[in-house]
Formats: sequence, C-alpha cells, structure tokens
Amino acid sequence: MNEKISIIIPVFNEEKYIEDCIKSVINFKYPKEFLEIIFVDGNSDDDTVKIIKKYVENDGFIKVIFNEKKIVPISMNLGIKEANGDYICRIDAHAKYPEDYIFKLLKWSKKLNADNVGGVCFTDVKSNTYTARAIKFVMSDKFGVGNSLFRIGTNKPIEVDTVPFGFYKREVFNKIGLYDERLVRVQDLELNKRLKKNNGKIFLIPDVECTYFPRENLKSIYKNRFQTGRWVILASYLTNSLKSISIRHLVPLIFSLSIILSLVLAGFHVFFLFFCFFLLVFYSILLFTRALVIKKFFILSINILIAYFVVHFSYGLGSLKAIFEIPFMNKKK
Repeated sequence: MNEKISIIIPVFNEEKYIEDCIKSVINFKYPKEFLEIIFVDGNSDDDTVKIIKKYVENDGFIKVIFNEKKIVPISMNLGIKEANGDYICRIDAHAKYPEDYIFKLLKWSKKLNADNVGGVCFTDVKSNTYTARAIKFVMSDKFGVGNSLFRIGTNKPIEVDTVPFGFYKREVFNKIGLYDERLVRVQDLELNKRLKKNNGKIFLIPDVECTYFPRENLKSIYKNRFQTGRWVILASYLTNSLKSISIRHLVPLIFSLSIILSLVLAGFHVFFLFFCFFLLVFYSILLFTRALVIKKFFILSINILIAYFVVHFSYGLGSLKAIFEIPFMNKKK
C-alpha cells in the first residue's frame, strides 16, 4: 500500500497520556515513508511538547505545530492544512492503538468505499481506585452512554452517523469543508452529520479497536460531561440543525430537569416532593442493582452508582445551561 496517510493529534496538557499514545502510533505496521504524524499543541504548560520533541528528533515523519487559540477544531484544521496525505486520520492523545490500526482502517475504507471509517473505542483506566473503576464501568455501559455503538461494540461493519477518531478520505474536506471552529466540543459529531447530509458513507468497523482513557476522578468527569452536554445543544443552535442531537443526548437533560422542577414545585405541592423521591429511588435501585449483578462487589457498586449520577446529572446540567445561554448568543464566529 502506497497511499500517504496523515495522522493528526490535537494535544493540550497530555503529559500523563502522551507517551503511550506516541509509542503506539510509531509502532503502526505501515510504511513510514507513507506516514506522517502531526501533533497540534494548544500551548500546553506541562511537559507535553517536551515529550513529543524527544520523538521528533528520532523520527522524521513526526512534527509538532502550534495552535494559539487552543480549541480542538482549530487544531484539526491547522493539521489538515499542513497534511500531505491521501487520507486524514484523527487520533486522540487519551488513547492507545494496536499495531494494525491504520492498516485495517485503510483496508476497510477501500473495501466499503467509505468516506469515513472508525473503530470500537473501549474504555480503560490507568489507576485502580474504586472511582476510576466505576467511571470505566459507566463509560462502557449502555445505561451510561446510551446506544453509542462505538463504545459498546458491534459484531459486524455497520453504517453509522458518527465514529470516534475518524479515518477520512482527503477529498471529504474539499467537498464539505473543514471543522466548524465555533464548536469547542462535539465538532466530530457535527462534521460527520454534515458528511451524511452530503451523502457520505460512515462505517463502524468491529475488528478495529483502540483503548481510550477517560478522566479518572469525579470532578474531572463532571467537568467533561458538563461541557459535552452543553455543546451538544449549542452546536445545534450554531449550525441551525437539530440533526446533531439524538434521543440519547436529551435523556440526561430530561432526567436533570425532572429533578430540578420537582424540587422547585415541591414548595407548592407535596406531590412533587414524592415524585422527586420516587424518581431518585427508582434510578438508584435500578442502576445499583445492575452494577451489583455484573460486578458482584458492594463497595464498587456504590461507587458505580455515584459515577452514573455524576455523568448523567452533569451532562443534563450542561444542556440546561446551554438552553439559557442561547438567547444571549449570536451565531457569528
């Protein structure tokens, strides 16, 4: 295979994860003369760039460029403009990849004549604390992340609306444009929805796998899910399209809003207090029982229940905040 492949990796303060990521990508079984790896750093103030530069010195196919504005879609656009590849592959620094990752993506892209292909993204953690293990469980479970097939897996190649860390034909960006630089989050989701709107084909491939490392404490996962929930709503507003929202994106909003409204209305009628109590008890029993049946470990199951609540409630609160923000926004970049 002599197709040139450009791998773009946006980074910001990734010193805890970047070395594993670099080691996995430089070990890809693909001819190095047809491979380039472009790190786009958003002004990291830790040792991220220092670690990358160690490898730049030894491997001529690795380079690092800088994004003064930090946010991911701008980093991706800078990387795409810098890239020389026939295919553009986005890779996340919070993950590691098997040796055949690129080879399989290219093979399936050709076989399916796809505009974008991606693999299943399994969640793992680096520490062994109860909280980290609970977050791993929730972020891999359909009750935690909904029907995200790229997180829970599939048994055959399937056409989907989006994939993580896409492997795109270069011509896709000539056809539909680059990443929307207004979107701090969910920019991949919006890009893929735009691709589908233009009759593009996106496939999830079950035998292509990577391992993703999420935030490992409740404060970090709260911030992450809050911003994701917020930007799912804002992206729809800024792009004038509801197509980037599916039912699974709205469930946390409905859940959070039900709790908040019940507590507010409880001051007018006791029924709403009982409704809130019933909702929380039902939620807790359902998810704690699920965790206990699967893990058979009481203390871990308690932590899993807490992680479920943090993930769901933070996402819902982020979406609610976005709804209140929209009247004060304009759509200009």
